[in-house]
Amino acid sequence: MSDHHFYFPGPTQAGIALGSNLGDSNLIFSKAITRLQEIHLGPPSTFLVSSLYKTAPLNCPPNSPDFLNAVIQLETSLSSYDLIGFLQKIEAEAGRTLPRIQNTPRTLDLDLLYHGTNILTTDLLTLPHPRVLEREFVLGPLSEMVPHFILPGWKKTAQEYLLDLKKNHIN
Repeated sequence: MSDHHFYFPGPTQAGIALGSNLGDSNLIFSKAITRLQEIHLGPPSTFLVSSLYKTAPLNCPPNSPDFLNAVIQLETSLSSYDLIGFLQKIEAEAGRTLPRIQNTPRTLDLDLLYHGTNILTTDLLTLPHPRVLEREFVLGPLSEMVPHFILPGWKKTAQEYLLDLKKNHIN
């Protein structure tokens, strides 16, 4: 018998932003949420879903339809990279085509906002997501869902950053 103890980390909290402005966005979100529940390891009460937010497209081609946005928090044992792969699979199932051109209309966009306390910057992934603080359509749902949440590397809560962003937009 070995005296070695192996550490198997438990589920990691992950935040995922959902966006859609092509097709039946409500149905697309419903299907995506069902798929995301498949990897959720915590009790149902820890699978958090924000309200749905309708937002004007940001930096998109002229006459792009409004987006439906939301944020989900779940607990998963998937690594950051495996989770990104799973999110891309759900996007493809929803009809998202390649190449993924930034700021174009899409059936489904799933962005990994955070994954536990991971802070990384690689060619494939940056965590926390580098543009969360610039996006009211992410900070709004996130601060509604977990207002006092502080992401790794942040100095303030999601709600405080949202208030700062709104204040800066007014000035």
